[in-house]
Amino acid sequence: MAVVIDGKAKAASVTEAVRISAEALEAATGAKPGLAVVIVGDDPASHAYVNSKSKMAKQCGFNSIQHTLPEDTTQADLLSLVAELNADSAVHGILVQLPLPRHFDSEAVIQSILPEKDVDGLSVLNAGKLATGDLETGLISCTPAGAMLLARSIHGDDLSGLNAVVIGRSNLFGKPMGQLLLNANATVTMAHSRTKDLAAICKTADILVAAVGRPGMVKGDWVKPGATVIDVGINRIPAPEKGEGKSKLVGDVAYDEASAVAAAITPVPGGVGPMTIAMLMANTVIAAHRALGKTAPKF
Repeated sequence: MAVVIDGKAKAASVTEAVRISAEALEAATGAKPGLAVVIVGDDPASHAYVNSKSKMAKQCGFNSIQHTLPEDTTQADLLSLVAELNADSAVHGILVQLPLPRHFDSEAVIQSILPEKDVDGLSVLNAGKLATGDLETGLISCTPAGAMLLARSIHGDDLSGLNAVVIGRSNLFGKPMGQLLLNANATVTMAHSRTKDLAAICKTADILVAAVGRPGMVKGDWVKPGATVIDVGINRIPAPEKGEGKSKLVGDVAYDEASAVAAAITPVPGGVGPMTIAMLMANTVIAAHRALGKTAPKF
């Protein structure tokens, strides 16, 4: 059976390192890292995410600011708030919770955040820095950064000689994940819904990363024996065995099948998920160090 990669434990070690770094920064400068989170509307899942982010920011010793806006907020009002936060020197990180209500142009909102405060790592400048191999001055998208730490916990920092396959090509995850693996010297194949013979390509992977949003799509016979499997999917499916109307979270990988073949695998929940918030905290403390003229920590 595969080693289960414990995302909760890794996330806890990252957030403790962030807390220590934030404490040292405050001692040196008198300033706490400031994280502003903006949420629009009443989507329950988004509110749950935002509450957990705000709680974690406080635990890390940050100045945590939350702006909760009504569903009927206009694009102009939201852009005006982002402009205020951009201009506030006490705010080092800005996060606008996605998805926004349908009447917003989300991309315009994301790109209005100053790149140096873009702790989600979604601005075109930060994406471009990652694409050109500049991991020193940009901010990296949180979920791929966290998934990369989990891969490195098994293989170390240098992935030379390893084949990596990423299923999924989103700007949010797939593309930056591919860039991070490439930067660590892996040989990377980007696969997606239009890929021919997807199962055969997956079987070549020493590191297989699934981020497609389809429950249990990656079967055990897609996995190369001894591979590391990073499952980024979070899908809620019915769980009648738990009782009528009950549901459960599963990943994009058929876990029981894959864990019998792989050498290491991330569970869902408890794998990549906890790393996303941990890396958001890491990005915030990095941004605060840079803004205050201090050498940023590495995680």
